[in-house]
Amino acid sequence: MNATPLVQSFVSHFGEMGSRWGINRTVGQIYALLFVSEKPLNADEIAERLSFSRSNVSMGLKELESWRLVRLQHYPGDRREYFSTPDDVWAIFKTLAEERKKREVEPTLTMLRGAMMETAGSEADRHAQARMKEMYQLIELVTTWFSDIQHMDVETLQRLMKLGSQVQKVLQFTQSLSKLTGRDTERE
Repeated sequence: MNATPLVQSFVSHFGEMGSRWGINRTVGQIYALLFVSEKPLNADEIAERLSFSRSNVSMGLKELESWRLVRLQHYPGDRREYFSTPDDVWAIFKTLAEERKKREVEPTLTMLRGAMMETAGSEADRHAQARMKEMYQLIELVTTWFSDIQHMDVETLQRLMKLGSQVQKVLQFTQSLSKLTGRDTERE
């Protein structure tokens, strides 16, 4: 690889982690290289720096484009396409979350809704449907919550994340207040 030891380490790590994240090693390494690159790179530059074939780079870039994780740019007088990642890490995080939801969560929710709509033909099916309903409700709750926080501005989101377990204290306090006032905060 034609890069500094620091960049090599980062790129190699992303390649190793790629398979754990559901992408192949090559795609992970291409993304990591683009992420730390000072300027947009064309496919030939990526291939040279990573010692990959041009076709591997092209397929990897198409995969990253389908995830909306790279930006395509053109320069006047140059017919080549140049690629970069979004500058804002929060925007990258939100895009990844949206794409994972679209590719993984929504199909699972659709399957679970269909399974719950079927007529249970046995006690085993009723038990299975009850378990699927629990799973559906949890995924739906998490998805709704995540959708809500995804629309927060970055500063609010950072403050919320830094609160950590203090949120639990706030919720306990609100519950204590509701008991004193007779209001049901669980429904609000």
